[in-house]
Amino acid sequence: MAPEISPIPRASWEPLPQAGNVGVDHVVLMRQPQVIVLLKFAQNATITEQRAPLAVDVICMEGSGKTSVDGEEAEIHAGETVHWPANVPHRLWTEDSEMVTLMVEQYGRNVPRAEG
Repeated sequence: MAPEISPIPRASWEPLPQAGNVGVDHVVLMRQPQVIVLLKFAQNATITEQRAPLAVDVICMEGSGKTSVDGEEAEIHAGETVHWPANVPHRLWTEDSEMVTLMVEQYGRNVPRAEG
């Protein structure tokens, strides 16, 4: 069986459109079966606290920043991931650094954090 290869959009970086988000650009890489978005944070950038009706995994690809889940804060660095459970308040931001993350929204299920 031959591999199934599909093109992905080659969109340019655009500001994240939701109100309250500052200094964050994004590119949507895939919309089905999950939404996969590349996010680029400038220094002192933020995605405001919000809840999502689905589980989200965020993978820090470059740099570092901070995240919160249900009000508890932690640092996140390149090579680390954070899991945001569905319907739980979460936030992502930078202070004195820049950061690039890959965000994967898990449609149709509340996916537990992978072990290992």
